[in-house]
Amino acid sequence: MPELPEVEVVRRGLERWIAGRTVTDVEVLHPRAVRRHPAGGEDFAARLKGQRFEVARRRGKYLWLPLAETGTSVLGHLGMSGQLLVQPEGAADEKHLRIRMRFDDADGTELRFVDQRTFGGLSLHDQTPDGLPDVIGHIARDPLDPEFDDDAFHRALRLRRTTVKRALLDQSLISGVGNIYADEALWRARLHYDRPTATLTRPRSAELLGHARDVMNAALDVGGTSFDSLYVNVNGESGYFDRSLDAYGREDEACRRCGTPIRRRPWMNRSSYFCPRCQRPPRTTL
Repeated sequence: MPELPEVEVVRRGLERWIAGRTVTDVEVLHPRAVRRHPAGGEDFAARLKGQRFEVARRRGKYLWLPLAETGTSVLGHLGMSGQLLVQPEGAADEKHLRIRMRFDDADGTELRFVDQRTFGGLSLHDQTPDGLPDVIGHIARDPLDPEFDDDAFHRALRLRRTTVKRALLDQSLISGVGNIYADEALWRARLHYDRPTATLTRPRSAELLGHARDVMNAALDVGGTSFDSLYVNVNGESGYFDRSLDAYGREDEACRRCGTPIRRRPWMNRSSYFCPRCQRPPRTTL
């Protein structure tokens, strides 16, 4: 699933190509693409026609397009393979095209939602006073948000009886960090994924946050991480941060710091990648 850098790359593309444009036509080509919109595809299309998109917004892994003067927004769930593509009108349809939107201007492009595995989708939601779609009102700010509270994050870590990687993936505590960037930030901080959060000092939690920000900003600079063709930006281009990963996906390859082979361990139906020398397991566990 795309994490913060990948979603931000898509958001920036939508800001460039879609903001300020008015919808004239919507085609819903697969019902699963609007399954989170309970009123169905016809209602989704009807409510969008004539609406003008404002600048795309993001919190963590969540992306939405506010509609001008309506107090509602289109929330995009990218899932495992969802893509929001800006394509020329008349371009051949993608094999897994699910939704098409056309606009009233002479730009000559349309917005397409493509989703091979159909885990993603688009849906309309009312907005909270903070401007978030109501269904994600509980999602915490992400570490690249200027209003993210570092001190509150540290206090929450100390109070929770959990481990550091679980905390990083807890979207109600800190949003936007997924498996890839958690492993990368922990490698940079020399922290084992099972380290109890209660053992982290304020300097150590501040260091971990700094590494999380650094690695995600570095990924943003090269368009995010693409392991296959399922994650692309709005122009269909892949990111290149997979070439710079230090831990994730590098099982049995030499640690770039000490040369010890990187290990992979099953973890919560995922995998954790770490250096057994640089990131020693904690002496105490939960």
